Amino acid sequence: MKNLKPILRSLGVGLAVIAVIIIYAFGFQVTKVNLDETRNPRRQQQLTRILRALAKPDLLTYEKEEVIVTQQFMVPCPDGGFTTPDVDRSGPYITIEPACADPRSMVTVKGFNFQPNSSGPIAFIPTSQVNLGVGDFEADANGEFTTEIRIPARPDSAVQTIRTITRTNIGAPKISQTAVDTWDNCRNCVSGVVATTLGTLFAIPLSFIAAKNLMKDVKSPLISIALNLLLIPLGIFVGIQLSNYGSQIADLISRSVVGNIAGLVIAPAIAVPLVRWALPQAELTRPSPKTRILRTLGLIVSVLIGILGLQFLAKIVIQLGDFLAPKLGSFTFLGTFISDMGDILGMSIVVITAALAAGIFSSIGDRTGKLITSHVNKPAAKALSMLLSMLAGALLAVLVMQSLNWFYEFDNLAVTIYWPAVIGGAIGLVTSVRMAPKDDLPVGIVLYYIARTVFNALRSIEALVWVIVFVVWVGIGPFAGVLALSLHTIAALAKLYSEQVESILPGPMEAVTATGANRLQSIVYAVVPQIIPPYISFTMYRWDINVRMSTIIGFAGGGGIGFLLYQNINLLNYRGASLQMLAIALVVASMDYLSSRLREKAI
Repeated sequence: MKNLKPILRSLGVGLAVIAVIIIYAFGFQVTKVNLDETRNPRRQQQLTRILRALAKPDLLTYEKEEVIVTQQFMVPCPDGGFTTPDVDRSGPYITIEPACADPRSMVTVKGFNFQPNSSGPIAFIPTSQVNLGVGDFEADANGEFTTEIRIPARPDSAVQTIRTITRTNIGAPKISQTAVDTWDNCRNCVSGVVATTLGTLFAIPLSFIAAKNLMKDVKSPLISIALNLLLIPLGIFVGIQLSNYGSQIADLISRSVVGNIAGLVIAPAIAVPLVRWALPQAELTRPSPKTRILRTLGLIVSVLIGILGLQFLAKIVIQLGDFLAPKLGSFTFLGTFISDMGDILGMSIVVITAALAAGIFSSIGDRTGKLITSHVNKPAAKALSMLLSMLAGALLAVLVMQSLNWFYEFDNLAVTIYWPAVIGGAIGLVTSVRMAPKDDLPVGIVLYYIARTVFNALRSIEALVWVIVFVVWVGIGPFAGVLALSLHTIAALAKLYSEQVESILPGPMEAVTATGANRLQSIVYAVVPQIIPPYISFTMYRWDINVRMSTIIGFAGGGGIGFLLYQNINLLNYRGASLQMLAIALVVASMDYLSSRLREKAI
């Protein structure tokens, strides 16, 4: 048996080698490797022409002096033949051999006394005076050239003209228009910084949801989960309505300067003391139920006043930007930026208010559910659990189908409301029957897998694809590119951040939890100090990627230098494309150097 082991091992190695060869052979077939094409003279000439053009970026240009040289030609040959007229041989001139020919035949064009190493097109001009390009020429160091051209098909018998054009540089060099356009669009590379910032702001909080070690211990009884599913949509609706009402109030008051000042001064003056009273730092005795209720009401009022204050701030920032923009001259973009920041703040308030309201309603639902499971007798808790689970299942199923209806337009109440409500309610009922009211469900793990699935789906779709979607929404330009990069950045950084959270040392987390800290305090004092350095490193690395990608997404309509590169390649303007590729390389190298220096300072 021992003698067979070397033989079997050798046989296994041989089979592995054969398998590798088969895989690579199949890969060559799928890749359609064709080495004969690499030896094709025509393709070699095209490659040489493109490489030479890429080696000469269109950075400088000159004023051009155009020299036109013509010679008569007969198509077809008359019975007595045709003799070309004499030309002035003191300057550039061309000869044609033979002097007449039939259509589609080849003739030889020779040039003399041209500018050394000059080049240009050769055109055939019939009696209709329509220029027909038939070739190009390139003079040698003596200003001479010889080339063959094919005569176009011309049915009429008449004297035609063959013309060459040379353009000679005169004067001092100057920056080309291609270079100017490249510089103007190269400044859009800063959009990578904007995309990184937006992506990071969303990725940081989402990364904690996608961290398994933080979410595995998040469990709640079924009643709490059902109440959350019922109250969170209600909280979102209430938050949106509060934001809209606050915006209307702020719009009315902010129409005057006095109203703006009053709104900015009065809102913090009321909200800050109210928050300090509602959230005292330390108390020697436990407050009474009445005091706790008043403090909760005071906290809610302070939040409402804070939202109203943010609405005032957004209105004032927009007005300030609109006032400054026409007065800043060349720095008008600063005023526009201020106005846009106010607009972004105004739009963000809706999201912030909805999230706060949803969080408050969720907290109420969670505490109410736990209170029911601990203080209500088992039969009543079971009955309440069955009722709430049915309602929550029905509501969740209806919301899911309404979302699908937005995409697929079923427009059938039975499909989008009635049947989902029945099926969702039945699932909720079955779940509540099988589980005891006090049994905890791993809601954290469910959220973890949902977050991971969403991030993987978003990350699997390249920014080049997302930019096509956003171009339809906001139009062709860098803004569509920023949105596409931001979405891809959120998915990529959230994954990297969450994996870093999963690799933290458990000791600090256990120590902080042992002191009685809640989950938020544990994350702030035990998790955040461990993840700051890698978060900075990942963010800077993503910044580098986004700066590079901001030049590429122009191929799909994302604007910027990438859009120019795409145009020049389509137009076969390889010298212009070479300049844009050079600019991209310089920007990426500069950003790489800058990000590495910042990384050294921060980590």
